[in-house]
Amino acid sequence: MVQAPKSLAKKSNHHVIRKGRPSLSDAGRHSDGPRDEEDDSFDPFESFDAHDRAAGRSSQRARSEPSAASVSDPSETTYTRSRREPGAAKPGEDEVKKSQRPARSLKGRALGYLSRREYSRAELARKLKPYVEETDSLETVLDALEVENWLSDSRFAQSLVHRRSSKLGASRILGELKQHALDQTLVEDAKAQLRDTELARAQAVWSKKFGELPQTPAERAKQMRFLASRGFSGSTIGKILKGLDEE
Repeated sequence: MVQAPKSLAKKSNHHVIRKGRPSLSDAGRHSDGPRDEEDDSFDPFESFDAHDRAAGRSSQRARSEPSAASVSDPSETTYTRSRREPGAAKPGEDEVKKSQRPARSLKGRALGYLSRREYSRAELARKLKPYVEETDSLETVLDALEVENWLSDSRFAQSLVHRRSSKLGASRILGELKQHALDQTLVEDAKAQLRDTELARAQAVWSKKFGELPQTPAERAKQMRFLASRGFSGSTIGKILKGLDEE
């Protein structure tokens, strides 16, 4: 009987190596090297994220690493588009409108001032003087405004007295009227009107500021200076502070 060669006999004793998916029981090894003996659930063909979810761990790598879409190339130029507010003018549109807007006439400018409050003729002339052109006549414009009753020194005097009388005495108000070069008759009428209400107005101003009579000479002097600075006469101040001393 012919015996088989010893080399062939040795080969027959070995296990047959099969190709394909490696066995998990293959001596604790996988395709990447040694496997943790305690981690029997690891499958080398699973994705890392799937294995992390199976192990109860969140994928920190997915949260910490920025996506390719979020990383901008510094060499690229980013263009942004600004938005205007509804109704807002385009850049440079205001300058175009101003250049297309017709220049206001001297009379139109005067009417704009008079629509806000009363002006004296002298005060309105000072306001309009910087805008007078070669073809304009300031005096003609002022005369026309007076004829049309837009401009009135009498109304201006009454308006000024009404606005100042609650805070100032007659001397301060009359001094302001004189600065407007009003007719002397208007000044005298305002003076008579203020004289009749001088004591009551001074009493109101004093009550709002102090409210009680001074107890010392220093306090008395302080109150007197305050009322005098507001334009009230000495006789009016003496009546308010009457009885403080024998003099």
